[in-house]
Amino acid sequence: MKKISLLGSTGSIGINALNVIDNLGEEFVVCALSANENGKLLIEQAKKYRPDSVVIVDEKVADFVKSELQGHGISVFTGREGLLELSSRSDMDIMLNGLVGSSGMAPTLNAVQAGVNVALSNKESLVMAGDIIEREKLKSGAKVFPVDSEHSAIWQCLAGESMDDVERIILTGSGGPFRTRDLNIFKDVTPADALKHPNWDMGRKITVDSATMMNKGLEVIETRWLFGLGAEKIDIVVHPQSIIHSMVEFKDKSVKAQLGVPDMKVPIQYALTYPRHAPAMWEALDLIKIGSLTFEAPDLERFPCIALAYDALEQGGTMPAVLNVTNEESVYRFLDGEIGFMEIHEIIEKACEAHEWLEHPSLEEILNLEKWVMDFVKSFESRYI
Repeated sequence: MKKISLLGSTGSIGINALNVIDNLGEEFVVCALSANENGKLLIEQAKKYRPDSVVIVDEKVADFVKSELQGHGISVFTGREGLLELSSRSDMDIMLNGLVGSSGMAPTLNAVQAGVNVALSNKESLVMAGDIIEREKLKSGAKVFPVDSEHSAIWQCLAGESMDDVERIILTGSGGPFRTRDLNIFKDVTPADALKHPNWDMGRKITVDSATMMNKGLEVIETRWLFGLGAEKIDIVVHPQSIIHSMVEFKDKSVKAQLGVPDMKVPIQYALTYPRHAPAMWEALDLIKIGSLTFEAPDLERFPCIALAYDALEQGGTMPAVLNVTNEESVYRFLDGEIGFMEIHEIIEKACEAHEWLEHPSLEEILNLEKWVMDFVKSFESRYI
């Protein structure tokens, strides 16, 4: 049995990952779980999977979790410090990082430095610190296995292939809920509108990223670090049905695609069982039922965040980190009703222009920059709210 730690076990990725582990039977033993604030669900998971340790980040529910797990032989750690301690464990075979946002960067780096393979759903890790994580991977020998459906698709398409033969990578995206919405009423988009994704069931932050298509921009940057290709070889295609999860075009102009139902359990299981495709009981793809697949070019006027992400990748240095943190903080302000939907990309552009750019930032410089960005976003005054 392989030992696994699971960060973000009460979120969408974490819940799906535990379903995958159930499907795999005795192949994995869950050694550690973490949650941000959902103490009730964390307790339920801990009693079912019997890890040796859990972390609850929110100190306000820590006493409740400790009380409920007393006598179960489970160590309870708390706060950000507990999360970082868990992610530094070297006695795991794999750590699945299902954390949301920039908070997942340091845990990814900790696991890699400890020589532990990472099944990575937290794309922000590579967006913010891809250069640093790449260097630490070379030192420790740890591997990063992509969990995002798009990068899992690329990974599967590249199996047995030479990167020298790759012409380009084609990332597909659904276009989110606003693919056909009249541009004149984008300023009226509410958080409830943005959270109505047509295909995927995801957390709130990533669902808004899908609505702005910043998720696709962040995936372009992540693709660079996972597969070593420059921005000029990474394209985006809008594919509303979310059946083709991404494609690889080779120099002979042949194209390989990975298809499947929009279900995150599929890429999660592949990351945990690579290089196998283990049997599963969930829904299979029925092409007859799907009927047709369509494709469109991304509308950069409708989705300006895509261009911002390409620019950040090309400029490199601290630019992708600023892009990521500004987006994250702006999305949360939008969800809280403090700024308008169309102001998300405006704040990102302003922050990228205003920050003091560094070519090769250290981890400490990235963390300091994160604090600067948070203050910058808080200072923005909305024209609409």
